[in-house]
This record gives sequence, C-alpha cells and structure tokens, in this order.
Amino acid sequence: MRRKVIAGNWKMNKLPNEAIEFIDSLAKLVKDTKNEVIICAPYTDLFYVLLQAQGTNIKVGAQNMHFEDSGAYTGEVSGEMLKAIGVEYVIIGHSERRQYFNETDETVNKKIKAAFKHGLKPIVCVGETLEQREQGLANDIIRTQTKLALDGLSKDEVKNTIIAYEPIWAIGTGKTATSEDANNSIKEIRNEIEKNYGKDVAAEVIIQYGGSVKSKNAKELFETSDIDGGLVGGASLDPEEFSKIVNYDK
Repeated sequence: MRRKVIAGNWKMNKLPNEAIEFIDSLAKLVKDTKNEVIICAPYTDLFYVLLQAQGTNIKVGAQNMHFEDSGAYTGEVSGEMLKAIGVEYVIIGHSERRQYFNETDETVNKKIKAAFKHGLKPIVCVGETLEQREQGLANDIIRTQTKLALDGLSKDEVKNTIIAYEPIWAIGTGKTATSEDANNSIKEIRNEIEKNYGKDVAAEVIIQYGGSVKSKNAKELFETSDIDGGLVGGASLDPEEFSKIVNYDK
C-alpha cells in the first residue's frame, strides 16, 4: 500500500518570520496525520523551517538545486549544500522552472542523479500545456518526460523518486483536472515506469497530483486508485487550508 505524500510548494513567498509562524501553526494541526507532510520553502527560509520543524512530523524540501557539486554558478545551490543543512526533499523540473528558467529534460535528469548522489529525495514534475492537451498529445508528453527524467537511474532510485503530475494549464489558474482525468494521466505515467523498470517498481512509485489542489477537492483526488497525494501551491501558504488537505482522510 503506497503512502500518501502531501507537499506544499511555497514558491517565492514568505519571509523567515512568516515561515517560523507557519510551521508553528501547521505542526499543531497535522500532528496526528498518518500522511507524509513536506514543506518546500525558498532557500532563505530553509534553515528557519528546519529548526522550527524539529520534533514535528513535518519534513522539509527545497524548490530547486544545481546538478554540479560546486563551481562558478552564481546564484545556484548544490545538493551537497542542501544536504548539509538537513534538507530531505527537493523539487526538480517544476513547470515554472521549465517555462521561465530554461529547464530541460536533460537538466532535470542531471539534477535527479545529483539529488540521489547526495542522499536527497527528488520530487520530479511532469505535465502538459493546454495546447498539447487540446492536440491530443498529453499522454505522449508526460510519458516522454517521465522516461527522460528517469533515464539511467537504478530500480531502487526510481522507487524512491516521487513524481508530481502537474498539468500546466491547471497551475495557479483555479482550474483542476477532474479526478478521473488526473488519475488516468497518472496511470499513463505508471505504465511508462512499468514498461522501463517493471511492474514491482511501478507499483511502489509515489505519484502526486499538482494543479490547484484545495481542501474542497483533495479527498476526491486522493481517493482515486493511482493518485498518491499532492504537490500543493497556493493553498499551502495558509496553515489552516493546507492542514485540511493533509487531513483530507479525517
């Protein structure tokens, strides 16, 4: 039985004092959940979030990393740096990184390998645009992105990769894929993994849905056969709302 993993992606939001207050509030609200709770914070908040989350069931992730360990990459942060301060997870290949910062399938793959090298657990994003969906290319796009992202990984590494299916047209728009559509797309991702790594591996991989997840639709989404939680954007900025998503099964 796969666990449910609910990760909050704060994006470029919250100052350190706001982050500390948020974790303090959230910890009380999710302390009894059986689901895995992750907060992916901006670099400037990570250390404060890590300190405040000590002794709680909240795990901490970064929103990006470089694939090199060190060097002349001004403004970048390496996996080694994240691991050194206690970060456990890292988002890789978010659609906003692909759209605004020239992230490619190749760099996504390099970053995943670097994450595993340094003992970080990657949350890898795949998803189609509205145009691709309307052209009937959605399944081809997400299967190709999945295949290229995982290229060269061992079966154990694939098992320990979290994949977030995030239809780009649903991110921050208020639009959400129906639970049936989202589940079917995630089945396509799982089928691609099965084709390349076997049925046992595919059965273990955690695949989240991301795209305007809210407390009102979380239960319907997360209780489908193949959706294993969510990568939550805007709704993760409010501890009350985010806790309702985490506690969708109560």
